Amino acid sequence: MYMYPRPIARLIEELSKLPGIGPKTAQRLAFYLISGSSERVHGLAHALLEAKEKIVYCSVCFNYTDDDPCRICAAESRDPSLICVVEYPRDVVAVERTREYKGRYHVLHGAISPMEGIGPAQLRIRELIQRCTDETVKEVILATDPDPEGEATALYLARLLKPSGVRVTRMAHGMPVGGDLEYVDEVTLARALEGRRELN
Repeated sequence: MYMYPRPIARLIEELSKLPGIGPKTAQRLAFYLISGSSERVHGLAHALLEAKEKIVYCSVCFNYTDDDPCRICAAESRDPSLICVVEYPRDVVAVERTREYKGRYHVLHGAISPMEGIGPAQLRIRELIQRCTDETVKEVILATDPDPEGEATALYLARLLKPSGVRVTRMAHGMPVGGDLEYVDEVTLARALEGRRELN
């Protein structure tokens, strides 16, 4: 069996450690990088190092940022009375793409998952509770994923936040726009029925 030269084998090994990258894809990426120009490889290496060295957590919302506080927390145009709680920084990007939300965020960096050994202490929950002691905060929107871990996290946060007097809401779950009713799963349909609203 042919063995790759050590530098190629190591590159394939490192690439295959990335999420969603299997051995075949890692091999294709490795050969793509090797066959490309030195400038392209140096550009990628520089971008990786720069992101690792310059990206930090925002001291307010714990989103990734290169400025502290992040641009969203620092923006005077954002509503400080509204906090949207998400699991990961990529969720902030998803909500921002709607261009509808004008409040601020709080990133937990995960969800409660006893099977994976993730409890409340491993998440940014204490910091969220601290933020909600500020009288400025009037509503917390729980936008965790609609999976068992996200639901458990939302319920846990709702119980913790209730004594603070802050209004706690949950993102609605339901049918996707453009979806056919016959292809929507039972759980999604049930949620859509529960979250129904009156048409004006």
